Amino acid sequence: MIKAGIIGGAGYTAGELIRILINHPQAELVFVNSGSNAGNKLTDVHGGLSGDTDMRFTDRLPYGEIDVLFFCTAHGDTRKFMEANDVPGRLKIIDLSADHRLEAEGNDFVYGLPELNREEIKKSSRIANPGCFATAIQLGLLPLAKAGLLNSEIHVNAITGSTGAGVKPSATSHFSWRENNISVYKAFGHQHLAEIRQSLTRLQADFTADINFIPVRGNFTRGIFASAYLNFAGAMEDAEKLYRDFYRDRPFVFVSDKNIDLKQAVNTNKCLLHLEKHGNKLLVLSCIDNLVKGASGQAVHNMNLIFGLDETEGLKMKASAF
Repeated sequence: MIKAGIIGGAGYTAGELIRILINHPQAELVFVNSGSNAGNKLTDVHGGLSGDTDMRFTDRLPYGEIDVLFFCTAHGDTRKFMEANDVPGRLKIIDLSADHRLEAEGNDFVYGLPELNREEIKKSSRIANPGCFATAIQLGLLPLAKAGLLNSEIHVNAITGSTGAGVKPSATSHFSWRENNISVYKAFGHQHLAEIRQSLTRLQADFTADINFIPVRGNFTRGIFASAYLNFAGAMEDAEKLYRDFYRDRPFVFVSDKNIDLKQAVNTNKCLLHLEKHGNKLLVLSCIDNLVKGASGQAVHNMNLIFGLDETEGLKMKASAF
């Protein structure tokens, strides 16, 4: 049994991670650390867990009782925590923040996109979980990069639910503003572009073209729907074979010959892809749940790989029919 702890337990990704871990047949959640909520029940913050657990938040850090430590901290806080605390070297660490995603001198974290780095993840003890937009967009483009076919500018439009903004209310996450509303933010300059390019150039070293990314705030709570298009000289059959071959043994990515929609992916660890050829352009549609495949589900997928479990253990969640 894998024993797990969580640092930063009050946010949306932490709530989703708790839900997955307490239902995981090979894992035991030992503690959830939150200084501001210490002593309170998890269900006081994460009401959806009512009836599933009686655990309470703690301000303790009983490292000796766990095998893996998840960080669900704000960006910048994981690095600060590790600098300020003596985290045992034997512990496996999975960081859901952005602190260790980019390659740099002294960074010994492996980028935790299983569809790209599965074998490296298996051998690592420190994993940097990808961003949610980055996950959806990369999974839509990796097969083309592997084949050396990213030979033009890439245009991406992706819309995300309000949970992507985190649990702390802001001017653009309040229901009264978000409902019946759509807006663009961080056009051409979103922080996930760096990790997207890092992965694509790992597979296609000569890729230097622009990635024109327009992120959109959606008027729904969870999920990401991304549409990307670029030049593609081959036939539709060539593209479909490329994608099906690349993801043949990847259990959470599915290439659909029918158009896809967000509800097919929400509440699951799936990424659904759909391809269309329009003249000399290839359109790639990609959808995921930002809190599961884009965050906590992917973190547990990485945990499964690190500890030699079946990749799908504890992650066989089904989408709602409606």
